[in-house]
Amino acid sequence: MTPRPTDAELVALSDGAALATRRRPGRPGTPDVVLLHGGPGLWDYLEPLADLIGEEASTYRYDQRGCGASTPSALQSIDRSVADLEELRRHWGLERMVLIGHSFGAALALAYAAAFPARVSVLGHLSGVGIGDWRTPFGAEVRRRRAPFEARLAELTTATRTPEQEVEWRTLTWATDYADLRAGLAAAGAMARSPHAINDRANREIGYPDADQIGWAAATECPVYFVHGTADPRPAANAMQLADRTPIARKRVVSDAGHLPWVEQPEQVRELLLEIVRAGR
Repeated sequence: MTPRPTDAELVALSDGAALATRRRPGRPGTPDVVLLHGGPGLWDYLEPLADLIGEEASTYRYDQRGCGASTPSALQSIDRSVADLEELRRHWGLERMVLIGHSFGAALALAYAAAFPARVSVLGHLSGVGIGDWRTPFGAEVRRRRAPFEARLAELTTATRTPEQEVEWRTLTWATDYADLRAGLAAAGAMARSPHAINDRANREIGYPDADQIGWAAATECPVYFVHGTADPRPAANAMQLADRTPIARKRVVSDAGHLPWVEQPEQVRELLLEIVRAGR
C-alpha cells in the first residue's frame, strides 16, 4: 500500500524556537500516534515506523529542540522537551495520543505521560535503556562487536573530521547497534549520511537518571508496552526492570534484532506497533 503524503511544517514555540514536524494522516477514525526519536541530539529517523503503521493511525514526527531541521536552541533539558511536546500536542489539536518513543525517546515518552497522564492513551517504550547498570554489559558487548574495526574507529575519534570521515565515524559507531554486523554497517551507513549535525550539547545536558525514570514509570496511568530486541547491546533485562516498576506494563521482545529492531525484523515490529496502536483506540 502506498503511504499517504506527509505534510511538513515548521512549528513556532512559545519561547521562539521552532520545531520541524511531519504529519501523515491515517484513515478517518484511527488513533493519533506521535513518534519520538532518540539521541538526545539526533534527528527524526522514524519514518520507517510510520510506514509500518500505514493507515492504521495518523502519525506525527518531529526533530527535537535544536536538532535536525529544527532551529538552534541553547536550552536543553528533559523538562523543556516535555513542554515542547505539549505545545506540539496543542498545536496539532490532539486530545489523546499514542506515544511511541525510541531509545531516549522512550524516556521522553514516560516523562510526558507522567506529567500529562490524561493525554496519553497508550505508550510504546521501544529500545529504552531502562534502569540499573546497563552501561557495563553494553560497553563490553560493543567492544566485542567493534573489534574488527576498533583501530580505524580510534583513528577517527578526533576533535575534527572531514565530512567523509564523519560519515565513516558514524557508520562504525552505530553499526554495533545491529544483530548482524554486516547488515549493521549498511544500515548505519545510510543513517550516517544524513546532512544533520549531531547536537552534542543536547546529548550532554539532557539526562534521565534511574530515580527520574522510576518516578515517571510509576506515575503512568496508561498501558506501557516495553519492546526490546534480543540482540540489542543495551540489555533487555534493564528495560524489563523498569517495566516491573510500571503499573500497567506489557513486555514484548523482538527476536534476532538490535537497537533499531524495525530494520532487521520489520514484520515482527509491525505486528507489535499495530498491537500498540489498536490498544489506543
